[in-house]
Amino acid sequence: MAARLNRRGKNWREARQKYDRMREHSPSEAVALIKTLREPKFDEAVELHVRTGLNVRHAEEQLRGTVALPNGLGKDVSIAVFAQGDKAKEAEEAGADFVGGEDLAKKIEEGFTDFDVVISTPDLMPVVGRLGKVLGPSGKMPNPKVGTVTMDIAKAVGESKSGKVEYRTDKTGIVHVVVGRIGFPDADLVENLNAVMDEIHRAKPSAAKGRYIHSVTIASTMGPGVKISTDAGEAAPVAKAAPAAEAPAVEAPSEEAVVEEVVVEEPVAEETVEETVEEVVEETPVAEEPTEEG
Repeated sequence: MAARLNRRGKNWREARQKYDRMREHSPSEAVALIKTLREPKFDEAVELHVRTGLNVRHAEEQLRGTVALPNGLGKDVSIAVFAQGDKAKEAEEAGADFVGGEDLAKKIEEGFTDFDVVISTPDLMPVVGRLGKVLGPSGKMPNPKVGTVTMDIAKAVGESKSGKVEYRTDKTGIVHVVVGRIGFPDADLVENLNAVMDEIHRAKPSAAKGRYIHSVTIASTMGPGVKISTDAGEAAPVAKAAPAAEAPAVEAPSEEAVVEEVVVEEPVAEETVEETVEEVVEETPVAEEPTEEG
């Protein structure tokens, strides 16, 4: 652990000493805190890391999908579209940056990867399939489950341009999602964060067992992680029971009276699991921005 910290820059180590790493914050508190930990030298990305209890070795427990960020990503999204004929024209009109078929595939095979999202019509997936070794590791392979293999090219391009992001568990069951930039207003970052958490709670696999969310951490690209309450984004207020009506006074109860018994179940306290988990951000830093050398 000490050796790992020594590999971090001086500014990162100093920022880490400014707060209680083990304390869980509300989303608004966490967003405000990461902005005070250090002075950014560029508009850093803000990353959300969610450690789940899913066993991703089982297909039925894998988590993958998309979510539209209400306030976007704060950057231009470059889109490559595999389409031909009228669909290629539709992609260009929708704002796609690169459109093609065999020619685009050949360009990617030669090393071109200057795009963030790949969309394809179903008929060109055999062409895209040859690019699995290039697109797969970077998470850019089109998939019908997330809407990137579709005949509605204009809609797919428009959603991606407006801030639709994909999320998925990695091999350790952790979800990593960029929710905006450090320069966003606090309220915009909180809204994006809550949208992602709401979607992760909604998409919980039916086969999931035990505790679903173990930890939630937020961090800027070059900063340390701040823990967020694992209930973040889970809108589940408990409705209060209506007060029971008072029974009218009766001189003597009838022997044939029927008394309805109301059984109120005591809420079962959720099992508390104490565990020490290293910060996700330390294990899986996002290297989309230039690193800082202390």
